[in-house]
Amino acid sequence: MSAKTPDPQSVKDELLKAYPKKVARKRSKQIVVNDVNETKEVPEIGANTRTVPGIITQRGCTYAGCKGVVLGPTRDIINITHGPIGCGFYSWLTRRNQTSAPNEEDHNFMTYCFSTDMQDEQIIFGGEKKLAKAIEEAYEIFKPNSIAVFATCPVGLIGDDIHQVCKQMKEKLGINIFGFSCEGYKGVSQSAGHHIANNQLYKHVIGNDTNVPEGKFKVTLLGEYNIGGDAFILEDIFERCGIKLLATFSGNSTIPQFERAHHADLNCVMCHRSINYVADMIEKRYGTPWIKVNFIGAESSAKSLRKIAEYFDDKELTEQVENVIAEEMEKVEKVRSEVYERCKGKTAMLFVGGSRAHHYQDLFSEIGMRTVAAGYEFAHRDDYEGRKVLPDIKVDADSRNIEELEVEADPELYSPPSEESIKALTDKGYRFHDYDGMMPEMTNETLIIDDISHYETEKLLEIYKPDIFCAGIKEKYCIQKNGIPCKQLHSYDYGGPYAGFQGAINYYKDIDRMVNAKIWGMVDAPWAGSGKPSLSGEYVRA
Repeated sequence: MSAKTPDPQSVKDELLKAYPKKVARKRSKQIVVNDVNETKEVPEIGANTRTVPGIITQRGCTYAGCKGVVLGPTRDIINITHGPIGCGFYSWLTRRNQTSAPNEEDHNFMTYCFSTDMQDEQIIFGGEKKLAKAIEEAYEIFKPNSIAVFATCPVGLIGDDIHQVCKQMKEKLGINIFGFSCEGYKGVSQSAGHHIANNQLYKHVIGNDTNVPEGKFKVTLLGEYNIGGDAFILEDIFERCGIKLLATFSGNSTIPQFERAHHADLNCVMCHRSINYVADMIEKRYGTPWIKVNFIGAESSAKSLRKIAEYFDDKELTEQVENVIAEEMEKVEKVRSEVYERCKGKTAMLFVGGSRAHHYQDLFSEIGMRTVAAGYEFAHRDDYEGRKVLPDIKVDADSRNIEELEVEADPELYSPPSEESIKALTDKGYRFHDYDGMMPEMTNETLIIDDISHYETEKLLEIYKPDIFCAGIKEKYCIQKNGIPCKQLHSYDYGGPYAGFQGAINYYKDIDRMVNAKIWGMVDAPWAGSGKPSLSGEYVRA
């Protein structure tokens, strides 16, 4: 451990000291000093549990995970929020999801905010009639191919049956209309909304197109949301490699892409937490295997492309993939080597959702920076420790709020790869439907914190004084007031794209500018002894 890095156990003790005994006991399970042994075993971490009331959390709600994350980036579906206008407005265009309709006449509804705008009258007497009218009005004006309805907290409390309304309107209008019971309170975080979104896409959309698409090496990319144009970069890479991308869940996506996704030969999972459910269901019903990939970081992108090529075992494809990698890595290395000299030895912290707190560590390591602490907003234990812990995870009452679908093989469409081909790959160490998690790939003595609180964030800044802190928009300005740059990784601020090889170059340059800017040394951090009075307190422990 370098002299600059504080002792992580002492930091953990310091963080817990401010809490009441019961809260400290719970938070202690969610704050772990990483310890990776030779077999990649790591400590158990508390995750996917309710946030302590009163703690300022980074988390979002179930509705945000369903409508905002998974369905939000799909351009040709009308997403109607059934609830007060505030819920619809807050989830409208908040993540910088980009899209590009090929033709002017193609549907693109992403710039609109659709809501039933529930008033007191609907809260008292019910809002089903207003919902039905909203669906009909949206159809008459825009003529979409599909409409989705998202329930917010009041809808669940008053008992509106959105699914029955959707069924009736589907019969009346003749298009695919379906609903999501994703009331904000339904889970401990937005993670529940991801699961609900996966379930309904599987039930109502995936598999609807029975026509087999043309093309070799057909794949889907799951858990890529085209923030800042990431998906555009990856679409270009796949095309140059000769890989047919059938669908992206759900960056730059359309409903027809989802409907044909089951025809893919291989599913590639980026954000494990938000989309692993549908990857498992597609495999069980249609036989399509899935693999974990990471297109954040140049080396990781190269590794993922090679993994896809290895699955198909085609000489021409492998050669084309290697040509693309060589061409791109030459450009990457030119920038990386220059940036490396200015950034090496600097420290970073990442507390963001999805798999980002894991994936972006690769980008930092490529320019010589160390990640000293990291964590997720809404992860489960398998995101931290790896999927091998799934059998040991206890199903609690909150998890039972979410429907668990019984999935069986389709009698006509189930078409898995041959057992011989799968065995040949696994004998060589190829891994299907697996994910090691974040902690096994982090170094010992790093601090892992699940669902970090605002207080813990400020204490980490004070103790570690990292060169950069990666988080979301809610934390951004508080962090910067401490004299530390914050890279907003939920929507990239005004930066990006950061995926693939060109994305790595963009990220190197942005981080270089941020960590080497002189302005941060001019900010008077709260701990710098400004002489200004401050209020503080502590709990009296029995």
